Amino acid sequence: MNQPILTCRNVCFSYHNLTGETQALNNISFQIDRGEFVAIVGPSGCGKSTLLSMIAGLTQPESGEICLSDQNKNKIGYMLQQDHLFEWRTIMQNILLGPEINKTLTKEKEELALKLLHDYGLYKFKDKKPGELSGGMKQRAALIRTMIMEPDLLLLDEPFSALDYQTRLIVSGDIGKIIKATGITALLITHDLSEAISLADRIIILSKRPATVKKVIPIHLSLPDDSLLAPRNAPEFGNYFSLLWKEISDEYDPGTM
Repeated sequence: MNQPILTCRNVCFSYHNLTGETQALNNISFQIDRGEFVAIVGPSGCGKSTLLSMIAGLTQPESGEICLSDQNKNKIGYMLQQDHLFEWRTIMQNILLGPEINKTLTKEKEELALKLLHDYGLYKFKDKKPGELSGGMKQRAALIRTMIMEPDLLLLDEPFSALDYQTRLIVSGDIGKIIKATGITALLITHDLSEAISLADRIIILSKRPATVKKVIPIHLSLPDDSLLAPRNAPEFGNYFSLLWKEISDEYDPGTM
């Protein structure tokens, strides 16, 4: 049986301020197997990004536990909503920043960076500055910067949300195919239901705050071809979207919209 790379058990978390306490997450439990691409969706403000931050080790749960398999505890990649590339460094220099900081920069890392730049269509821009690239190209560069650390678990916090819709369709589809081809385990936070269906093997639906796991939906699409938009053209796509929409819309209070 495949050993889970990540297990969350009864995770709870609350926000505290001078006016009191607000419970965000309530007994969140799920697991992710090696090689899976899992998406988490839910109403705005339900704590999705907070959960991702805890998985990354940046925040600690108030109760419950988040367990990574022993060999993966220090091999998590975290890709944020913004690319956060340094304008004074070239794309190649930005990509190699992690190994530089960790003092693990080797000839092999440089060769891996060049390979990834080639695979992601950015090789001829390696000596350019971020300001010379489009938004989609900068997100690809940010992903390469994450992948150069060779993570076993990749956390994606709405990494395409800053892109315009057309670019988002292309970049998310392209990056999704690359991630799956590498076999890296990925956990995506997104508000875009179509994106979740197109990319994920399973979708975890969170309820409104305090969030619980409302439903887990396995995704099985019959792809008509291998194009980037093939998942959205699959015959099952519409049914999955309707199911997700119903589950999410039931969690919103009409008086707050």
